Amino acid sequence: MRRDNSDEAYVLDLCDEILGERGQRQARFDWLRGDPGRNGRTVRLPVDSYWPDHQLVVEYREIQHDQPVPHFDKPDRLTVSGVHRGRQRALYDQRRDELIPAHGLRLVVIKPSDLAADRRGRLRRDRDNDQLALHTKLI
Repeated sequence: MRRDNSDEAYVLDLCDEILGERGQRQARFDWLRGDPGRNGRTVRLPVDSYWPDHQLVVEYREIQHDQPVPHFDKPDRLTVSGVHRGRQRALYDQRRDELIPAHGLRLVVIKPSDLAADRRGRLRRDRDNDQLALHTKLI
């Protein structure tokens, strides 16, 4: 599935409609960084979307953020953090959860279970109900 057809894009587009402006997709902040690589450098971690006028960051956390998914976790390969991708994702999610509010921004985490989704976390894209659920979280 192309990124612009993804569940994440669908959710963020609905957030744009509710907030009345387009968020900055994959925004990065100097104070939100990954672990150092072999060369000692760190990379700024992206957030799913940022709305500066609302001082709001939205993270859409699909099922792999809560459950092991071998395709995404790559358990046989270590990351720069020295752990497999699933563990690194959890570390970076925790870093976002702590640092975003610490820098005066509101963080809203949206999960498939917050919207109309099947058991595997795939969104049904029930636009009316999804908009209502998102409006409650955002406003």
